[in-house]
Amino acid sequence: MSIFDAIMLGIIEGITEFLPVSSTGHLIVASHFLGVEQNSVSKAFEVIIQSAAILAVFFNYRDKFSLKHIDLWAKVFIAFLPIGAVGFVFSHQIKELFSVEIVAWMFIVGGVIFLIVEKFFIKEERVLVDDVEKVSLKQSIIIGVAQVFALIPGTSRAGSTIVGALLAGLSRKASAEFSFLLAFPVMGAVTAYDLLKHYEEFSSANLVNLGVGFFVSFVVAFFVIKLFLVFLQRFTFVPFGIYRILFGILLLVL
Repeated sequence: MSIFDAIMLGIIEGITEFLPVSSTGHLIVASHFLGVEQNSVSKAFEVIIQSAAILAVFFNYRDKFSLKHIDLWAKVFIAFLPIGAVGFVFSHQIKELFSVEIVAWMFIVGGVIFLIVEKFFIKEERVLVDDVEKVSLKQSIIIGVAQVFALIPGTSRAGSTIVGALLAGLSRKASAEFSFLLAFPVMGAVTAYDLLKHYEEFSSANLVNLGVGFFVSFVVAFFVIKLFLVFLQRFTFVPFGIYRILFGILLLVL
């Protein structure tokens, strides 16, 4: 892996981790076209750039990381439990699901779902919560159950949680923000597990590449979170639905 590869993959991770477009799917496709071999060292690199994205959430929402917001974090943790339990119990079966074809089809299915939700379910009178602090216990459970679908490759963790949040009555902005915060325990758990599993690979990885990838991923993710919220103040999720469908079709064709 070259410095250029590290920069490109860091940019892709930073852009796609918190958008409803599946960061894993994009990293796999990008790695293929860059000629980056999928091995233990590249896996260690992915762990590093994912941890940078987690750090971006902290710096964007550092005011939320206090005991004053313990009620919010309790609901975030409750929403984390379904995917944590299912992912732990069925980890081997989930890995066997992976194929480029499944990723492509889930891109398409997810895109169609976004279009349907925007067309038929997102009405002003259905919005019950516009402030992430006011998410109810019931809504957090609904979002947590929806997030389980993210275990299917290509579905997108952000995509599944945002759809669940929209259907539970959250506004687009509140849905995105809850998804950002929910990424902290989910990605934190995955990253910690991968660090323990692949810690030996870090000794053989290029530390310069790891550092560059971490920095680029953090900076890009930090600003993407901010820009995404600005985008949602004026637009809907329809562009993401269309993009997912087109990207999925492109994968099937290629």
